[in-house]
Amino acid sequence: MRESLTRTFVVPALVGLVVALWVIVTPGTAWAQKTTPDSAPNLDVQSWVLTDEDSGNFLAGKNPDEQIAPGSTTKIMVALVALDEGVNLDDEVTVSENAASYAGYIYSNIGLYPYDRVSVRELMQASLIPSGTDAVFALCEYLGGGSVQSCVQKMNQKARDLNLKNTHYDNPAGIDSPDDYTSARDLAIIARAAMKYPFFAETVATRDASITTESTVNRTIEFSNTNLLLNSYTPATGVKTGTTPEGGSSLVSSAESGDESYIAVVLAAPTDTVRFGSSEQALEYGFGSFDHKPLVRKNKVYDEVTLPSRRDESRKLVAAENAEALVGPGIKVERKVTTKELPSEAAKGDEIGKVDLKINGQSVKSVPLVVQEGYKGASFWDHVQYISVSAWRGAWNFIDGLM
Repeated sequence: MRESLTRTFVVPALVGLVVALWVIVTPGTAWAQKTTPDSAPNLDVQSWVLTDEDSGNFLAGKNPDEQIAPGSTTKIMVALVALDEGVNLDDEVTVSENAASYAGYIYSNIGLYPYDRVSVRELMQASLIPSGTDAVFALCEYLGGGSVQSCVQKMNQKARDLNLKNTHYDNPAGIDSPDDYTSARDLAIIARAAMKYPFFAETVATRDASITTESTVNRTIEFSNTNLLLNSYTPATGVKTGTTPEGGSSLVSSAESGDESYIAVVLAAPTDTVRFGSSEQALEYGFGSFDHKPLVRKNKVYDEVTLPSRRDESRKLVAAENAEALVGPGIKVERKVTTKELPSEAAKGDEIGKVDLKINGQSVKSVPLVVQEGYKGASFWDHVQYISVSAWRGAWNFIDGLM
């Protein structure tokens, strides 16, 4: 955690009741899906989320599952499909007439020509940094073996693999379509998966870059990142803008400071200024409100167990290692201790159980519990005494039950 950087009418009773019931039963409204802690910022956007990049845990948001037009944030998924497939970044792609047709004044583009030869690496950079629609269509054709539709099918399969409930793609660029939608929560999951690839993380953190096309006329195309947070917000590390008439101004952003890193998603902001400002507010809320805390401490006693065949002898179980997690407003921590059947003998440090750590119901880590002090197997007389005492107590309980 660090210090934040930022900045009556009378309604008839019947009408009030109707409105209250509508809020309760209508899905997808800001009221119905308001899942953020009270301390979180009130952002002037349709939907937003803040997640912990390390664990993926949801921290705050509004309407996190509302389906909204994704715009060019879609290009994150295209890159993820490519990287998950292990594509050769040095493969050369010939730009088709179809892909080059997206250059012009309607869509964001880098001005590719038909039959330009560009590497996969450069197409990915041109798709993610300046949001080149022509570049992402060329990349998608490469991934689909010449077919954009085959690539889109891979994108939708990847959404299913990630268990995304509110995402479907109709094209690789996020061009408005009834069948093209996502949610803030889903986008945070996609971005987190993509950021695990060093090439992707390096690309989306790049402010300015250039590529070289090879054709009858070789050209160098220079471009700048559309994510202006990289220029104005020091902790920013990525990720991708998106803008469409249907979905408004959106931004998937990430930031890191110290041992904390967050992913924020802002969808359907009214203006570019609001999307960048709201994203910074969300990220600053993370840095100012959450912190990593030790939730399981090494060598701390978490349970005590009776030794086999010895009623009056026990051993303490201690954590074998530390476990930390991000905690703050709205975070519920659970620890569940379980032990296995004790062996007849054990040495100091032998694993006997575990502490399962959950954050808001989601398992985040399991820490082994080890015996603090070893013990030897029970002797013959230990067994005799154990059986005798057990038999005596059983008989006494039986007689006591008859009286």
